[in-house]
Amino acid sequence: MAEMLRALCLVVVLGLTVSPTFAADTPLGFEDPAQQALFESLLEELRCLVCQNQSLADSHADLAQDLRDEVHRMVAAGENREAILGFMVERYGDFVLYRPPVKSTTWMLWLAPLMLLFGTGIAWWLTQRRAAVTHSVPLSEEEKARLARLTIEPQDDSRQH
Repeated sequence: MAEMLRALCLVVVLGLTVSPTFAADTPLGFEDPAQQALFESLLEELRCLVCQNQSLADSHADLAQDLRDEVHRMVAAGENREAILGFMVERYGDFVLYRPPVKSTTWMLWLAPLMLLFGTGIAWWLTQRRAAVTHSVPLSEEEKARLARLTIEPQDDSRQH
């Protein structure tokens, strides 16, 4: 049983370490340094549509490879930055851009972090204010005497009936 468990662990470890080498990444390059610079900057500017906040340059997803191939094709065809970005936005929406423009459909993306920070600050301030009010009220002499009686005198349940 122990040998079977060791073999299973070995298979899992090897599977986890070997699998990244099978990514669908095909290195794409250009002879012209200007085209290469444009291509690389576009890959950093465009977001992978299936990954959690990764650029096309960082993603190993099959869709990211397809998008890299498309960008490569367009750069090789002589398209400029604006034309390539315009094509990607037209086809996939503003989400494909890491820095979407501020407009009526994206203003929430830009304001949500500020609203969250503001709301957290107000909640913290109210909590601190409420805590200060509850701690600042001293006991009256009558309350102090009653507290002393309750903590010093033993309770006798037979007296209450």
